[in-house]
Amino acid sequence: MIPEVWAPRAQSVSLHAPARGADVAMTPGEGGWWRAPITLRQGEAYGFILDESGTARPDPRSRRQPDGVHSLSAVYDPTSFVWSDGSWTGRQLAGGVIYELHIGTFTPEGTLDAAAERLEHLVDLGIDFVELLPVNAFNGVHNWGYDGVLWYAVHEAYGGPEAYQRFVDACHAAGLGVIQDVVYNHLGPSGNYLPEFGPYLRDAEANTWGSSIDLDEDEVRRYIIDNALMWLRDHHVDGLRLDAVHALRDSREPHLLQELAEAVDALSSHLGRPLTLIAESDMNDARLITPREADGYGLTAQWSDDYHHALHVALTGEVSGYYADFASLSALVKTSTKGFFHDGTWSSFRGREHGHPIDPRLAAWRLVTFSQDHDQIGNRAEGDRLSQTLDEGGLAIAAVLTVLSPFTPMLFMGEEWAASTPWQFFTSHPEPELGEATAKGRKAEFEKMGWDESVVPDPQDPETFSRSKLNWDESGSGVHARIHAMYRDLIALRRSVPELNDPDFRHLAAEADEERRWFRLRRGAIEVLVNFAAEEVALPADGEVLFRTDERAQGAGGSLSLPPRSAVVTRARST
Repeated sequence: MIPEVWAPRAQSVSLHAPARGADVAMTPGEGGWWRAPITLRQGEAYGFILDESGTARPDPRSRRQPDGVHSLSAVYDPTSFVWSDGSWTGRQLAGGVIYELHIGTFTPEGTLDAAAERLEHLVDLGIDFVELLPVNAFNGVHNWGYDGVLWYAVHEAYGGPEAYQRFVDACHAAGLGVIQDVVYNHLGPSGNYLPEFGPYLRDAEANTWGSSIDLDEDEVRRYIIDNALMWLRDHHVDGLRLDAVHALRDSREPHLLQELAEAVDALSSHLGRPLTLIAESDMNDARLITPREADGYGLTAQWSDDYHHALHVALTGEVSGYYADFASLSALVKTSTKGFFHDGTWSSFRGREHGHPIDPRLAAWRLVTFSQDHDQIGNRAEGDRLSQTLDEGGLAIAAVLTVLSPFTPMLFMGEEWAASTPWQFFTSHPEPELGEATAKGRKAEFEKMGWDESVVPDPQDPETFSRSKLNWDESGSGVHARIHAMYRDLIALRRSVPELNDPDFRHLAAEADEERRWFRLRRGAIEVLVNFAAEEVALPADGEVLFRTDERAQGAGGSLSLPPRSAVVTRARST
């Protein structure tokens, strides 16, 4: 590797490579780039000294940080890995099921290699894509991953870049695509030396997590797009989940997201396999997923938190904070057929009108929906899952309405067996002041939701992290085994019934009875009937029963009796 770095703020730059003896002066080039006249070997440690500071900083494009984000980088050549996925042709998102997991808590070991040993579980379940929470290098041993400061390096405690490549290779061998969660809207609070090199941040402008990224700078935009292409090209990843794109403040045309989509589409053509971009967005604006030919950005898909909120309220009755607008079952009717609930309507939590309608000509699979995910569990006061509040009937309904939604379903690790372990917010900031500030910030957030801040666990307590690890021993017995079998059967049903993969919004219809607490979703000849109530309910229905969560559900004379807290899937009989 020939060392080079973008450092327009420096008057001089030296390469510090301990194996070479004396530091090497780098030569300035155009656009603020500096280059060293030597070649570094695989594994060799190095860093950059700016303006005679005497302290070497890690490479902003470092591929490996063996001793943490404050220490020297190490050369890692991604082409040194010997892949075995030559026959892998990729997976398109349409028709797929996503499984979101966090490497540090998915297994007891918390490593990429240990996660690879659990892939058969996902294959048996019927999963198509594994979505990893961020794995880029951050300070400390464990956290969610959203405090990354070196976007090109894989966190060393997970196994580093070679372990990452082994994991992706193993996924492809098992028939699983890989989606990597990436964070381009902010940098973590510890180990971020990028501002010493160049104008990566807008110090006078901040989002929820810190200073905004300066997207007016061409090289910063290039830094982001090159990083995205790195995951897809060098690590053979099949897609990226783009964190909180509403925090990307970009006034340029084309928008960064459009530039990114164009670059990824070009790489997809070159590689000959589908590449997916999924946005997490709070904007409820389908321009993100509208084709560029129709003046959109051309991303593949985006999350719909509204579906989660409507389903969560229907299951739990919880209406505090941002759940307030979703109190009626009509919210579930709307989100199941329109995608967004707030599509220009008043949002009481935001105190303003919010969102835009979705053009019904867009494919429904372009929305990713879920009943649980890392945010909606981990950002609760106690990090409690639905399994810690719902009865078995409620968990079964959640499974049906997650897997058989008209959209692309996503499960959160352990959901498929109603894991009893919480998933809490955990950090390991070495700096005590950061840990204290994080804990205070969490309690302020919970105050808005009306939750009891006294039950909020200390993010810095190692036990908070340990409690969040999955307990695989429980998955094969009792209610856990029954829920697991249900998810597996539902995913198989989704795959086998054409109407359950129909992407046309115009083929959807739903209705609900608020007083009797029942819900009906029609997808062509398929009906999903749900009884949220604690009493039995009889509904008009005369179809063939394809699936039931409760064996007591019976039909006769054009009527179907649903036991309390149950769901049934039927198909109209052909005439």
